[in-house]
Amino acid sequence: MTGLGIGLAVLIGVSLGLLGGGGSILTVPVFVYVLGYDPKRAIAMSLAVVGTTSLLGAVTHWRAGHVRLRVAAVFGGIAMIGSYAGARLSALVSGTAQLTGFAIVMLVAAVFMLRSAIRPEEPRPAAAVSTPLLGMLALGVGLLTGLVGIGGGFLIVPALALGAGLPMRHAIGTSLAVIAFNAFTGFAGYAGQFAIPWGIIAVFSVAAIAGVFVGSAGARFVAPGTLRKGFAVFLVVMGLFMLYQNRGAFTRPTHALIGGARSYDRPSDNSEVSSCC
Repeated sequence: MTGLGIGLAVLIGVSLGLLGGGGSILTVPVFVYVLGYDPKRAIAMSLAVVGTTSLLGAVTHWRAGHVRLRVAAVFGGIAMIGSYAGARLSALVSGTAQLTGFAIVMLVAAVFMLRSAIRPEEPRPAAAVSTPLLGMLALGVGLLTGLVGIGGGFLIVPALALGAGLPMRHAIGTSLAVIAFNAFTGFAGYAGQFAIPWGIIAVFSVAAIAGVFVGSAGARFVAPGTLRKGFAVFLVVMGLFMLYQNRGAFTRPTHALIGGARSYDRPSDNSEVSSCC
């Protein structure tokens, strides 16, 4: 992996450390547009990296007593079913469609981040969310994780805080455990579809983890609201760029996006890295 790739991995970790989340949403774009991997392989690799960094964060929160293991097991167990199903269903969807979905979710995440930066949520009692509805949300988040490679923390945290009644710190810690479960299960769902470059994943993960420690140490010196606004704007720019790059998803026939031959999505086994877009 190039020095640029390592540097970006560190920056992703720094953003995770500074913001407590969000940085993993940049992993797929870096793998695709900087390191030149095809979309499907990039999403699978991203799940491995996201799972590793989230697991580290979950362990840290667990030691501080901020992880509700029972909630993580129930919510995460349902989400894992969706994550594995989403990863297996990805074989029926083109890489272009997956990246388009990723970009849309990125824009939604930017909206959530802007709202939290402009109007910080105050503690409030749990909303009356039914258990079946919470289960459906867990399943949906899992499908999203497996299909497009996004951890979904911006959806899981409010669901656990408002739906399951967890204090915000516990919702964040428990969310990290759920994301780790989801990511590793989704990654397993991609097994056998193509060769996995384990060395790249290992180097990228180590660099990102190093960045998490740097970002965590510097978080006390930067206003979180300002950071979230800036990061949200960056997500909007990146999301619009990805939509433009994959605009074919809106013009190609449906059979080209679901099923069908996709040379861009499935590079030959002799080439681990495709040419960058």
